[in-house]
Amino acid sequence: MPVEIDLDHVARLARLDLTEDEKARMREQLGVILEHAAKVSEVAAADVPPTASAIPRANVFRDDVPEPSLPVDEALRNAPERDGDRFRVTRIVETGA
Repeated sequence: MPVEIDLDHVARLARLDLTEDEKARMREQLGVILEHAAKVSEVAAADVPPTASAIPRANVFRDDVPEPSLPVDEALRNAPERDGDRFRVTRIVETGA
């Protein structure tokens, strides 16, 4: 069943200046898209609850348990440059008043 489309209105909303050939092609393409969308809405069943994910999700968090951290020398072992117990990085923000 063909879907009626007011293509002039749609083109005006989209601020498009379409030629007659473009309007004819768009009318056909939009009709096919709307027919497919109508078919999809027929498939939706009222007994299927809406979901945000097709796969059930569970809480994946673990308890927050403090653990010892790396020693400073090991943490900075591959640092290109050090400044004492810190990484040295290039300044990327200028300061000043």
